[in-house]
Amino acid sequence: MSWLPKRCVVVPIDFSDESFQALDVATHLVEKPEHLQVVHVLQELSPVEPGELWDTVDNESRARHALKTLHEQLQRRGHPQVSTHILFGDPGHGIAEFARQQQAELIVLPSRGRTGISRLLIGSVAERVVRLSHCPVLVLRS
Repeated sequence: MSWLPKRCVVVPIDFSDESFQALDVATHLVEKPEHLQVVHVLQELSPVEPGELWDTVDNESRARHALKTLHEQLQRRGHPQVSTHILFGDPGHGIAEFARQQQAELIVLPSRGRTGISRLLIGSVAERVVRLSHCPVLVLRS
């Protein structure tokens, strides 16, 4: 993998400080901020969730709210020019598939560093992305 500036770098954001730190790292790997593709993945709503049952919450309103919050956070943290995307589904699969569709050259994401039983019970998005990705993945430890 060449460390020359990339044309497309995907950075998943889950609104944690670690994910925004990964975005800070990724800015050094591209020539222009527009080459950064920030993605947030929302879980699908369960059919038994109150908002779904009463038809008060839908994916469109959730995406709109998430995008608004993401833009506010990116503006506040000095990244207003990055491209933003909201996806639905499993984060690991969604991130890897999005990177493939964008023909990304790199994915940059943080790892929580969980080990043992907590990793087994909670799962690891970073590990899933590494397994499923078509391109190199830079996993940052906190």
